[in-house]
Amino acid sequence: MNENIVMFDKVLIANRGEIAVRINRACQELGIKTVAIHSTADSDAMHARIADESVCIGPANSKDSYLNIPAIIAAGEITNADAIHPGYGFLSENEKFADIVEEHGFTFIGPTAEHIRLMGDKARAKITMKECGIQTVPGSEGSLGTNYDEIHTVAESIGYPILVKAVSGGGGRGMQKVENEENLISSIASAKAESKAAFGDDSIYLEKLIERPRHIEIQIIADTYGNVIHLGERDCSIQRRHQKLLEEAPSPALNSDERDIIGNKVVNAIQNLGYRGVGTVEFLYSNGEFYFIEMNTRIQVEHPVTESITGIDLVREQIRIASGAPLDHNQSDINFSGHSIECRINAENPEDFRPSPGLVSGYHPPGGPGVRVDSALYQGYIIPSYYDSLISKLIVHAPTRNECLMRLRRALDEYVISGVQTTIPFHLKIMQNADIANGTYDIQWLDRNKDNLK
Repeated sequence: MNENIVMFDKVLIANRGEIAVRINRACQELGIKTVAIHSTADSDAMHARIADESVCIGPANSKDSYLNIPAIIAAGEITNADAIHPGYGFLSENEKFADIVEEHGFTFIGPTAEHIRLMGDKARAKITMKECGIQTVPGSEGSLGTNYDEIHTVAESIGYPILVKAVSGGGGRGMQKVENEENLISSIASAKAESKAAFGDDSIYLEKLIERPRHIEIQIIADTYGNVIHLGERDCSIQRRHQKLLEEAPSPALNSDERDIIGNKVVNAIQNLGYRGVGTVEFLYSNGEFYFIEMNTRIQVEHPVTESITGIDLVREQIRIASGAPLDHNQSDINFSGHSIECRINAENPEDFRPSPGLVSGYHPPGGPGVRVDSALYQGYIIPSYYDSLISKLIVHAPTRNECLMRLRRALDEYVISGVQTTIPFHLKIMQNADIANGTYDIQWLDRNKDNLK
């Protein structure tokens, strides 16, 4: 580490669950003290128990606690924190929060508010990345108004089928598939209503529907000195209703030449933006072509698979870069070793995916070579009903993809979480499928096959 760089003394972790535990571990390994915030429902949560200090910031409801910016800032002030790490979800991509954090004298461990704002506007992000030399999905240039004659003209120029998408959307919300002109106006009305309810913004844009693509994302790291590297791709094509359930790296669909080409294009684009921190540039991939869809300006849920094949601690790098340190690595230093797969384990009924909060009466995570579990669970913990149902991430690594699949099946068989229902049985079903074994799947695969899994 550069001896002239002064690391933070104390970091406040503005999140909960497994990512808060993950950030806490990275801080402590860097010799940084930690502050956990928690709601009244999370008083006994692991992240609150293992941090050096913890502060209750409000009631169980997220808007009164984990989304309560004044309470989070106050917690930072009374504990004399130097920096705030937002994790993922909640306020991690809220440009107003990033601004307020910096205005109150803390360092925001992430990109600038300007870059969060830029990439948070999906339509503007497309235009920006196109200007940086990245191919985008054919679609409207920016958000559309209420001139339906103009909208019809744009839709015809793109060609059906198309997607109506919310400018401020994410996770499939505010998105409608349109097969023909007759359904366009009603689909726009539905997308606008859903977007307004979810994001407070009913702006929409149109995009060509790419049939049966894969979801490929490129992980980047950028410091404040203009240095940018990519850490290869992750394949996140196993999705249910646009929510990722399983991720792997590298993608079984790409070869090394394609990886280098798209990786270098992304690095050049990020350098042109003057971006700092970690980020993920996401694409639809079809017939050898990459189409930009969005950039996430935060640490991703699935970051461990990249860590597994590169040996680079992404959360540690986030913290170092925010402290002013330069990148530890050049692109030529990055080597990809073996294969890694992550399963998102949710507290949900594995058949209909209804949430299953409650008491964890028994807990035994799998172990052995190449097995990692990122979780905030423990026996006796009560999973609250107020938050996202993700309770654990099972990550395995092995020299080859086939060995990785075998190791994952074994680890899933070993994993015991009793007292609540989880999606472990669902993941075991997926692991038995020939398409998964062969790597021949796309983002609609699960929707087409969910009723045929045995």
